[in-house]
Amino acid sequence: MTSLNPMIAAGWVSGIVEAFSRKPRVKDFESLPTDILSIRGFWRNKVTRILLVVVFTNLGSAAGTFLAIPMMMKYL
Repeated sequence: MTSLNPMIAAGWVSGIVEAFSRKPRVKDFESLPTDILSIRGFWRNKVTRILLVVVFTNLGSAAGTFLAIPMMMKYL
């Protein structure tokens, strides 16, 4: 549904779910400067993981929408 509604991005919804399921702690915010230096740390930190989930979900949703447009145009 979020791909069809331009006011709600799919990544925002998945980011909120990720934030509620894996709540970031103060320790995660304190370790941001060292964790963003490596890909492993970027994925391990709960704050940056939320951002990665948002970005990848938005990219996947956009790709799916753009790939489906030609298929939908046949039926219009």
